[in-house]
Amino acid sequence: MRLNTPSFWYKRHSIPADLLMPAAWLYGLAAAKLSGLAKPYRSTIPVICCGNIVAGGSGKTPAAIALMALVKSQEAAKNPCFLTRGYGGRAKETPLYVEDHHTAKDVGDEAMLLRRHAPVIISPDRGKGAKLAEERGFDLIIMDDGLQNGTLQRDVSFLVIDGATGFGNGRLLPAGPLREPPETGIKKIQACLIIGDDQAGVRQKIPGDIPVFHAAITREPLWIADTKSRYIAFCGLGRPEKFKKTLDQQHIKTIEFISYPDHYGFSASDLDTLAAKARHKKARLITTEKDAVRIPEQFVKENPVDILPVIMVWQDPQKIAAFLKKIVKDTRRHKNAQE
Repeated sequence: MRLNTPSFWYKRHSIPADLLMPAAWLYGLAAAKLSGLAKPYRSTIPVICCGNIVAGGSGKTPAAIALMALVKSQEAAKNPCFLTRGYGGRAKETPLYVEDHHTAKDVGDEAMLLRRHAPVIISPDRGKGAKLAEERGFDLIIMDDGLQNGTLQRDVSFLVIDGATGFGNGRLLPAGPLREPPETGIKKIQACLIIGDDQAGVRQKIPGDIPVFHAAITREPLWIADTKSRYIAFCGLGRPEKFKKTLDQQHIKTIEFISYPDHYGFSASDLDTLAAKARHKKARLITTEKDAVRIPEQFVKENPVDILPVIMVWQDPQKIAAFLKKIVKDTRRHKNAQE
């Protein structure tokens, strides 16, 4: 059973976090041991990782999509693909190339979102996923998540951080949101991406020799908000408050906001309840793209549901484009020299 993100993860001091410190210590010990046992596969094609060191809600998937757009616009690769775990999917045979007949129940919501922008391979073992990418003729991999996965050697890793929350309370799971200590994660990266205003002072914690890029997540410019209708908003995200903030910024009249756990699988009963609420209150429903891929298309057709599309916008597009083009070129040269 998935749970909502604990609020104490983002508080400086809390009794629940203190009580969970022994479990956090055990988690850190186990994670370090597993990391030491991994034997990473070295791919013949460049591997770019969009990872984080906190659990959920940092913006990895929009960042991966934005990097893919840059790869294509800069012609850094002819046939790039995404590689992701397939979290929340029920597919048992992996690695798996995601095709038209697959659904979010099969491969997870993130894979379905990514597939709108480029081909996708899912595999908990990223090394096996990279081998499938090579077999299918792809010439570059962008990983959505995987900074803690030791099965594939990454050529370039971006640490994606939400500027509003940073590293939370600075504690490991389950006492805090950290998957690993910041100092450990930072040693693995070649670049950092801060999304939104740096309210948590993240920039000060990143070494000066690591380039830091800035971006913001906002609604798709072509999407026009209906500011006259009343809405019941719902989502299953790691940081639901980010969706609520975006709605407020678009002046959307939200009469009720319903939050489910991250990657939540909406049941027929859940959807019927939402539809009944909307009818009773004479309101429309609104949700995120990530949530929409977990909802049957028939429900969206039969009920007044709006989907808020978002994109990531770079603060300095030319700077990140130049960096990306250079690292891909250097990586290819280095791999070719080793062959």
